[in-house]
Amino acid sequence: MSESRREVLAGVRRLVVKVGSAVVADEGGLSREVIEGLAAEVSRFQRQGYEIVLVSSGAIACGRRKLEIPSRSFTLAEKQALAAAGQSSLIQAYEEAFSRYETHVAQILLTREDLEDRRRYLNARNTLRVLLRWRVVPIVNENDTVAVEEIQFGDNDLLAALVVGLVEADLLICLSEVDALYERDPREDPSARPIPLVREITPEIEAMAGRRPGRFGRGGMISKLRAAKMVNSLGVPMILASGRTPLVLERIFSGEEVGTVFLPGKRRLSARKFWIAHGTKPEGRLVLDEGAVRALREGGKSLLPAGVRAVEGEFERGACVECVDEAGHPVALGLTNYSSGELRCILGARSCEIEEKLGFRGREEVIHRDDLVLL
Repeated sequence: MSESRREVLAGVRRLVVKVGSAVVADEGGLSREVIEGLAAEVSRFQRQGYEIVLVSSGAIACGRRKLEIPSRSFTLAEKQALAAAGQSSLIQAYEEAFSRYETHVAQILLTREDLEDRRRYLNARNTLRVLLRWRVVPIVNENDTVAVEEIQFGDNDLLAALVVGLVEADLLICLSEVDALYERDPREDPSARPIPLVREITPEIEAMAGRRPGRFGRGGMISKLRAAKMVNSLGVPMILASGRTPLVLERIFSGEEVGTVFLPGKRRLSARKFWIAHGTKPEGRLVLDEGAVRALREGGKSLLPAGVRAVEGEFERGACVECVDEAGHPVALGLTNYSSGELRCILGARSCEIEEKLGFRGREEVIHRDDLVLL
């Protein structure tokens, strides 16, 4: 086992395993062999003391096969209908497979809106924590039946990364139809070589990803790199490997050079800042002067009213807003202590002037540094 892999696996007790559509489903429908093998492995790991959350795609592909609808381009409503038909079969297959190993499972269906709202986010986190404490394997999927385009995750790679932050996992294992990150898309260049270790996702690494999505999924290598960047920012490593490889989890934890390992950097976000950076959707924009930008980037300071030049959009207190410099370049994301209307009253104001301008004693900071993430 290489030193890097030993460090990645040392101390791992809670992990998220993401399974792609092309792993659990094919043209013939659900792959019972893959689901059976996954259930056997996860159950063995659970008995060894690991806590595992499974993020599984496959509902739409399963529904298409179940209803015997040929592959083609589907409308959003048709995808939602296929997901409704397929999700029941997908969870039933997992239920049956895990029951043979006396392992209980629970279905968790989420939309992006569930994780953008802090209260609902915390409710989901508490539910998952209880299930893990009860030795139940949560099986998470996007709630495609009700998720309109505005509240979709886009693909389950992003959902899996957010679940890592949600449950504070130690490792993300992404099981895909591809067995690693390659120098170039191996579907287009069979001579491309796999990359066993990525220490930092640079533009050169991103250029290696093919733009084509998977056979059944919406993602592709680009979305997997995005998921890796997200969990790496949290201080969590990710391993990309083939979900069709027999005993893939056993081989990973035995130290075999399976797939690609993405190592986290030294700078690590807290769980709260990770949620702000990736789980929220900006509702407005604040334009900052040069001094404020410098204070945030170089001094690690909070944002004060004196540094805000303009307010764009309408939002309430507690909303996520994007902070930009005067040229419009992104600087940070944060949760504001003031509504857009209140902020317009105190633009450029010094802290001692806030109460006079608003008529009440407000917070000194527009965004406290604990609620602010630099971009």
